[in-house]
Amino acid sequence: MKRLFPILAILTTIFLAYALHLALGKDTPTDAQQGDVYRIIFYHVPSAWTAFLLFFINFIASIQCLASAKESTQRAAKWIVIAVGVIGVIVTYLPQVQQQLVLKGMRPSAIATTVLCIPAFYFLVGWLFPGDRVDVLALTTAEVGVVFCTIVLVTGPIWARPVWGIWWAPGDIRLTSTLVLWLIYVSYLILRKFSSSAQTQMLAAALAVFGALDVPLVYFSIWFYRTQHPQPVIGGGGSMDPRMLHVLLMSWLAFLCFAFLVCWSRFRLELLHREVEAAHAMESLGGATAKPSIPLRRAQ
Repeated sequence: MKRLFPILAILTTIFLAYALHLALGKDTPTDAQQGDVYRIIFYHVPSAWTAFLLFFINFIASIQCLASAKESTQRAAKWIVIAVGVIGVIVTYLPQVQQQLVLKGMRPSAIATTVLCIPAFYFLVGWLFPGDRVDVLALTTAEVGVVFCTIVLVTGPIWARPVWGIWWAPGDIRLTSTLVLWLIYVSYLILRKFSSSAQTQMLAAALAVFGALDVPLVYFSIWFYRTQHPQPVIGGGGSMDPRMLHVLLMSWLAFLCFAFLVCWSRFRLELLHREVEAAHAMESLGGATAKPSIPLRRAQ
């Protein structure tokens, strides 16, 4: 696996450079209303999608951590996840649900696929990251997700200032919910960093599950509320120039590759850090048990 890292790093660099070339190139059309400033969308939106994906993986890994306390809990969690996937797909295709709950412009097949991702990711994460590795995955994805969410919060006002005339709209539900999402996961990282309690892992996992519930609110806020953000142009009945969409997806691919590399490096570093801590703990424990033997020998 270590030999693959340089190859993936080179490919990611090529993807990022190519995405930048497309985003700023003349072949990508200029927006008729916003002008060239709209091109920040090729960094703002892929960063948001990447952060959402990382928080989703953190959500799945956190559930795995909470369920790992007991074998009975693990079995129950597996059946619950399977039931969520099956029932979710069936309910999505019911005519009554499609008429009343499925948002305009959204395809039931897309919703069903998203629901199926929950059990698929749950079993995939449990298989690839057994034992304490799933907790390392949760920490890693939270850290990298916060970085990409920070990019979203920085590029958003930069884009908003020339378009809306203001840096920040306090009443905008998407802006506010995104900031809340960022604060929740920053709190998660602070808890993991500075708490030494034996229950830190479980408390952090519960906080992560709570924070993940804010992700759907951020995504669907422009469907349910009138905000400064425009109505969705992807998956919401809107339209986007195919050339713009191509660049947007290419940028997202580059960001996904970059996020994967950062997560991979951080995951290996965290594993090494925990191994060193465990070695120091064993060494300290060995020294502590050896000291009382000295006076016992003298007493004899």
